[in-house]
Amino acid sequence: MLKFKISKIWILAFLLAAVMAGCSDPDKNTGGPTSPLTPPTVISVFPAGASTGVCQGTLITATFSKAMNPATINTGTFTLVAGTTPAPGKVSLDSAGLVATFTPSSPLAVNTAHTATITTGAADTFGNPPAAAFQWMFTTNPTPCPGPFGLPGCGFGILGATPVVSNVGPTNVTGDVGIFPAASITGFSLTGGPGTITGAFHAADGVAQAAQDQLTLAYNAAAGAPGGAVLTADIGGQTLAPGVYKTTSAQPSLGITGDLHLNGNGIYIFQIVSTLTTAAGAPGLPASQVFLDGGAQSKNVFWQVGSSATLGTYSIFAGTIMAQADITLTTGAVLNGRAQARTGKVAMDSNPVNVPSCP
Repeated sequence: MLKFKISKIWILAFLLAAVMAGCSDPDKNTGGPTSPLTPPTVISVFPAGASTGVCQGTLITATFSKAMNPATINTGTFTLVAGTTPAPGKVSLDSAGLVATFTPSSPLAVNTAHTATITTGAADTFGNPPAAAFQWMFTTNPTPCPGPFGLPGCGFGILGATPVVSNVGPTNVTGDVGIFPAASITGFSLTGGPGTITGAFHAADGVAQAAQDQLTLAYNAAAGAPGGAVLTADIGGQTLAPGVYKTTSAQPSLGITGDLHLNGNGIYIFQIVSTLTTAAGAPGLPASQVFLDGGAQSKNVFWQVGSSATLGTYSIFAGTIMAQADITLTTGAVLNGRAQARTGKVAMDSNPVNVPSCP
């Protein structure tokens, strides 16, 4: 009798174990794509393999099938070679662990075949490396693409860094609004505020991080543009042709009082050592305006600001502001362009922000 009872207990235990095994993670039993035992794979890349005409400001990304260990995603496991020359840059992984981004330290060489590689030194969160190294190639455009601003991130009308992107009043942004590494966006419909956008909000996510990386690349490209005619302290009342313009350490700041005319279709780059400030006006009476004449387009105007930028009340401005620190759009200022801050905040007050198409 005792043996019979023991046998029944073992049978029940066996049946219970079988049921529990059937209820466990199916990937663990079937070797599915997210199984702890399955090697990670690269499921998509940008630029796509065999792409041609790639702009020199492009970021290179690889998306994995499963979350990766951040400690294994670095410049040793995600490499880029221009022809036969290693391209310097930095590598980051998004918060989900799925998208790795290679940000070149300088614009890519034009008319050059580039090879990107994910090595078997990369590993998922379970310690599995890819079964084999993954490579893809693309070729950059024969000539530099218009402007220093590459395609990723150009949809952001507003991009801040820290501590906040803020708004009061009925601001409208015809594009995306984001911030990284901070996560605070206030005064928009996202938080019940009066501000509206036509794009998406990105707070401390991988998209905002990639946009900040692209901003750094664009900022450095603009700052390093050769040549440059020296500007007066205030360029209101002037007419400028396409080209590179700059302030100097002797006169580091730039003001715009009255009308500035940018005349001609081409690239305008303004290298400003310190601050950019436009004059304050009144409703219907702007004291500072930037006019685009002769085919000039706001998407091809870039203001690289070494410190902070302030658009005065009811001023009308054109172009992409790339500021090292803060950007302030005071009451009623109109921005036909973008406001993107590398390390500081972006503050708005009842501003139309009309985002141009990507260069």
